[in-house]
Amino acid sequence: MSAAIYSLCALTSVACCVMLTRAWLASRHRILFWSALCFAGLSLNNAILVLDKLLLPQADLTVWRLAVAFAAILLLLVGLVWEEQ
Repeated sequence: MSAAIYSLCALTSVACCVMLTRAWLASRHRILFWSALCFAGLSLNNAILVLDKLLLPQADLTVWRLAVAFAAILLLLVGLVWEEQ
């Protein structure tokens, strides 16, 4: 059951990234660009989660997952601050 949930979360974040990227290409709004980058990072985070929990259970990839999630959220924060200026 957890495999399905982890996989669906990864697919959902990839779908969000694709839709945000397509919207950015159509409109060129910078906030869509930063949001797409954030979701690309979150997609990578979910892929590492699948690796960590399902494919490589003996390895501990927690630090890598947290670092990627932090970088993804930091990208969105940078984009939000940049748009505000």
